[in-house]
Amino acid sequence: MESVFEKIQDIGLVPVITIEDPKKAVPLGRALIAGGIPVAEITFRTLPAEESIRRLHAECPELIVGAGTIINRNLAERARNAGAQFVVSPGFNASTIEYCRSQGLPIIPGANNPSIIEAGLELGIETFKFFPAEASGGPAMVKSLSAPFSSIKFVPTGGIDLENIGSYARIPSVAAIGGSWMVKEDLIANEQWDKITALCIQSRLALQGFAFAHIGINETSDAEAQTTASFFNNLGFTIREGTSSIFSGQSLEIMKSPGRGTKGHLALSCNNVERALTYLGQFGFAGVEETAKYEKGRLKVIYLDKEIGGFAVHLVKN
Repeated sequence: MESVFEKIQDIGLVPVITIEDPKKAVPLGRALIAGGIPVAEITFRTLPAEESIRRLHAECPELIVGAGTIINRNLAERARNAGAQFVVSPGFNASTIEYCRSQGLPIIPGANNPSIIEAGLELGIETFKFFPAEASGGPAMVKSLSAPFSSIKFVPTGGIDLENIGSYARIPSVAAIGGSWMVKEDLIANEQWDKITALCIQSRLALQGFAFAHIGINETSDAEAQTTASFFNNLGFTIREGTSSIFSGQSLEIMKSPGRGTKGHLALSCNNVERALTYLGQFGFAGVEETAKYEKGRLKVIYLDKEIGGFAVHLVKN
């Protein structure tokens, strides 16, 4: 059960799909995989949903196939029999939850207030769909609910798109973000698979929130670092000295001894360091665990295992 949630959290996005023709399910699944989002939540709002899940389960084994809009135990059973690997419900139904847990079927029930979360915790639920996200208070509400329930995770869904995805992705308690902006019904109906793949790629990048944070300059001694810092100070850069380096302004870090990287290092900020490492894995990069720094159990800083143009690269949570 946990492995499914862990995979979804690494990906960070859950496309919420309404499909009218089961024949289009497999091409759609392949478009998602090509776009780097091997997850599909097929909503049980239409009659073809069950057959679509069955086809995806059989023909796209690398896809994590889930069923959405599971509002009762009967639908959960049908979804499981069709091959769903997880189910999602818009609200909270104890009977449905108990059935899913008895079958080892991961379920993400809907919750947007403390009472429902407490009821879910009583049943062993720790991942909730925050729905409808924007109408229920958006990122501010997610942060408020996370404070007293520090162990739980949220999958916000409803009213989220490329414009506001970053405001959710930065929240540590957000396991993934659900939405239909990359799998709109007209794109599916018109079989615009390349467009869906392109939107998936764009969405994955928007989820990361990569930005330049600072550049690190390697000096050989404290004295050389002070000289370099003084030069930038004369240009109006505010100096902030630390144990191993001196910051000049926000974008220059002057190392007091040779740090990582032939020429120095580049720092890139991102919304979630763990998720960014998964994303960068497709380009052949991995984290160097000995350089990792954690805050409240989550990665805050880590260097990558390869240089770029002679510079070491490290990720830092923005």
